[in-house]
Amino acid sequence: MALLLFSCLQGWVQPKPGTKAPVITHSFAVERGIYGYIWKIYIEAEDPDGEMLKIAYVVDQSGYGRYPTGWLYIKPEYRKHLKGYIQWNTFSSKTIRLREWTNITLRVSIIDKTGNESNEVVFPFTFETGVKDQYNYKLPTPFDQGNLPRLGYISTNLGKGKF
Repeated sequence: MALLLFSCLQGWVQPKPGTKAPVITHSFAVERGIYGYIWKIYIEAEDPDGEMLKIAYVVDQSGYGRYPTGWLYIKPEYRKHLKGYIQWNTFSSKTIRLREWTNITLRVSIIDKTGNESNEVVFPFTFETGVKDQYNYKLPTPFDQGNLPRLGYISTNLGKGKF
């Protein structure tokens, strides 16, 4: 009973036999920017069962460790196919200033209604003050085809690690 309660609290579900996991087919994000940068992480994913439920993200910060998993729920119209971006305003609400060359790694996957997890995509990022024209970059295909929806916001505040 305790294990069942714990797994429900964590959002884990045993995958249903005969269902397929979502697949992240394309992804893109820039790899460096200044502290406070508005980072857009682009993903495209599909689920043949049309059951994508939530995007899981985990942040690792050098010198701090791993932050708890965050969740972004997927709107019903995107449960079979989604293409858009996740936004992270990297300026922390805590009054700290990250050191130059601080590295973070963002790991993203998608969980469907039956508990299947997609492949994981990994996005490294380094905070650098000398990055010029950091918002002027060319999006690769398939993200270069017009306005893409924002799928949600990452709410991790850097510098508030567990150490």
